[in-house]
Amino acid sequence: MHPSRRRALVLAVNLGSFITILDISIVNVALPTMQAALRIDMAGLQWVVDAYALFLSAFMLSAGPLGDRYGRKRSWLAGVLLFTVGSALCGWATTLPVLLAGRAVQGVAGALLIPGALSLLTQAFPDPKARAQAIGVWASCNAISLIVGPMLGGLLVAHLSWQSIFLINLPVGALAIALGAWGIQESANPEHAAFDPAGQALSVVWLGALTYGLIAAGEHGWGAVDAMASLCVAAVGLAAFLVVEHRAARPLLPLTLFRDTGFATTNFASFVLGFSGYSSLFFFSLYLQHVQGLSPLAAGWRMAPQFVAAGLVSTVFGRLNLRFGLPRLMVAGYGLIGVAMLGMMRFEAHTSWLETGSLMVMLGLGMGLAVPSTSMAVMATVPRERSGMASATMNALRQTGMTIGIALLGALMSGRAVDALTRTLAHAGVSDAHGVARAAVTRHVIPEQPASVAGWFADALAGGFHAAMLIAGGASVVAAVLLWVVARGAKPALHAA
Repeated sequence: MHPSRRRALVLAVNLGSFITILDISIVNVALPTMQAALRIDMAGLQWVVDAYALFLSAFMLSAGPLGDRYGRKRSWLAGVLLFTVGSALCGWATTLPVLLAGRAVQGVAGALLIPGALSLLTQAFPDPKARAQAIGVWASCNAISLIVGPMLGGLLVAHLSWQSIFLINLPVGALAIALGAWGIQESANPEHAAFDPAGQALSVVWLGALTYGLIAAGEHGWGAVDAMASLCVAAVGLAAFLVVEHRAARPLLPLTLFRDTGFATTNFASFVLGFSGYSSLFFFSLYLQHVQGLSPLAAGWRMAPQFVAAGLVSTVFGRLNLRFGLPRLMVAGYGLIGVAMLGMMRFEAHTSWLETGSLMVMLGLGMGLAVPSTSMAVMATVPRERSGMASATMNALRQTGMTIGIALLGALMSGRAVDALTRTLAHAGVSDAHGVARAAVTRHVIPEQPASVAGWFADALAGGFHAAMLIAGGASVVAAVLLWVVARGAKPALHAA
């Protein structure tokens, strides 16, 4: 491939991934404006966020192998086009149903784009050093897009309109399509690709039901009827999916791959990365805005050191890979993530910028090592012709991990905060202390009296944040230890991938 076309491919893939990841976070700052403009209630507002996550998670596993079968370029370009159409639908929406339909279209398109990007980079860069560099840049771009979302969204809503957060995707999507059409060479391996319609349908059912159940549990509690019913459907769907995959001649997810210790362990690490690393942005935002009292824009800037550090690591990742190998980089990455999060248990309302910034840098260094090394390690355990399937599996687990992380850690954080604030309010003689505490933590309805309640709320939420960081950091440390144990017997090919 000519160098100019390869550069066009890299830029196209990064632009496609940028808008896909951007729309996970950019919407949040525009929600109050949308609520007023479209006259929707809080439940409808929550689904503006959740519709995207639901369809992205549900279709991630089933969409990945489409590129292996029908053409990776064709599948990726279809994803960008579909995402652009979904963005236009959102931007021109005048009612909630149309907006939710657009978000659903964006989610399905994202399921084509996220695993498709990694598959394209793997095919385009057979040289290990060049591939490591390209995947490092791609991983850094993904991380940066998450932090740019709130800041860019705040600027667009302040100076233009809430529709602009979606319409900005149109020129970016058009540029990505033009660059991709010219720079990407078509590749497909239909003889090796999955042909498993039943497995694809069941993967949508169980992943969709799992995601919906976790969202419902986060909103209404684990005992809610819709949450329990959805999680039961997810369990039955997963069991049926595993039976179908065991019997299928060319399964969507060959279960025999999990007999490979490297594939199984690295995919477990990918799940932990979503559970701890990706979900942490949600909790950092809550801490910075509701405990330290920063605006969304200021909170975004406070998290910026993390992504600067991740970006710097991406520029040297190829050389680090050649010198140390993927197993060591993964262990270091997950170890740094775990140590940084455990250190964040010290964060309070008046923690200095220096302390928060230094731990954000450590977390960024860990993410900068963990994301590309995990991606490369998964791809190194399968033949290149099955790269779409491997990428889809890894990303589905990461996305599921993030959804579970937000639901479980969010429930832990809010539960601890409600309990702590209830005790403080009861000690101060406030009637219905539990009801007041729950309204403050879950709906941010803080009473004016007593005068100290805002400070008590911040302290209680900080305690909940500490509990979430303990579990998230501990999970990352466990992943690092497991990866270290497996790395001692890793295949030479993995070290040189």
